[in-house]
Amino acid sequence: MLEISPSKVVQIIFLHRAGTSADSQVHAFISGLNDDEKAHLTALAWVGRGAFEAEDFDEAVETAFAEATTPTADYLIGMPHLAENLEAGLEAMGVDVSGEEEDLL
Repeated sequence: MLEISPSKVVQIIFLHRAGTSADSQVHAFISGLNDDEKAHLTALAWVGRGAFEAEDFDEAVETAFAEATTPTADYLIGMPHLAENLEAGLEAMGVDVSGEEEDLL
């Protein structure tokens, strides 16, 4: 079960795709999340890039909590292909975000 709403993840994807000028917005948005949301967001990115399988999501969340030595926003913004990883992570977890995407367009 995701502890971050799909609409928040989609918001981060759209902001990140807006380019480097939006990085401060992405940073502020991620920094405003609670610790559970940050861990689940990181785990989604890891599933999306193939570091964990969808069925190992709980383990990815535990790892995100255990290894959170860098601010989550800094870590994720520095991740190559963050938007694509988050999108792939949502898809791997079976989360349909078509409604959230339409709201942002």
